[in-house]
Amino acid sequence: MIFSGQRPRRRTVSACLLAAALVAGVGGAVAPVSATTAHTSGPKPTVVLVHGVFADASGWYQAIAALQKAGYPVIAPANPLRDLGGDSAYVSSILDSIDGPVILVGHSYGGEVITNAARGHTNVKALVYVAAFAPDQGESALQLAGRFPGSKLPDALITRDYPLPDGSSGKDGYVDPAMFREVFAADLPSSQTRLMAAAQRPGSVGGLAGPSGAPAWKDLPSWYVIPTADNVIPAAVQRFMAERAHSHIVEVKGASHAVMMSRPDIVVRQIQAAHQATR
Repeated sequence: MIFSGQRPRRRTVSACLLAAALVAGVGGAVAPVSATTAHTSGPKPTVVLVHGVFADASGWYQAIAALQKAGYPVIAPANPLRDLGGDSAYVSSILDSIDGPVILVGHSYGGEVITNAARGHTNVKALVYVAAFAPDQGESALQLAGRFPGSKLPDALITRDYPLPDGSSGKDGYVDPAMFREVFAADLPSSQTRLMAAAQRPGSVGGLAGPSGAPAWKDLPSWYVIPTADNVIPAAVQRFMAERAHSHIVEVKGASHAVMMSRPDIVVRQIQAAHQATR
């Protein structure tokens, strides 16, 4: 449904659809993708899915299944989560290895990575941000997260030292397991979020504070999925970034930061929309 009012590009996903997904088990099967959107003629672009901090590539599994069923080649690399420059260079090297067009997708901090990794790659046709950072030059993830109130991450963050090659120490950030579900994935079953909390990938605090480079979204069309109940990156922050980038926006009412897991169908539809618009 087209959102009425000031922002004609935003669509909202009704609470009843989200409730239906919850009743069916949000951590389970992917909501069906209609044949009209799932199947298009001609070769499809490779979809590269970049995860963020506190997660790993397994968070994309349901979206991957739906995309593969629809005929898309998919790569979901392991984001190193060490520093923005190195992480972006790693994803850029993945893009170097792909022949043909690419739709580049980032979740959370992965959005900051794709913003930088896409530069210089003419085969990247579109960017898709999923509950993600889309920084401008000089901005950092930590800076943007606090631009508007609402994030519960600062009170839930715990750190552990890790050794650096020069003999000094860095700090890895984790979400306190006792608060993981509330902060990261409140619309997933607690039985699932307990496992996610135990297996979470930490991110370097220094890396999250690093400034971003010239943003690829200034030259590439972008699509955005905004979960309205995101307790990591407040929805107001995401709206600010999405509107600044002139993204095509879908808001998912009541969805958490882990929207790619609780509503993979919406994420897949945005990826397909990006493909259709850039064919």
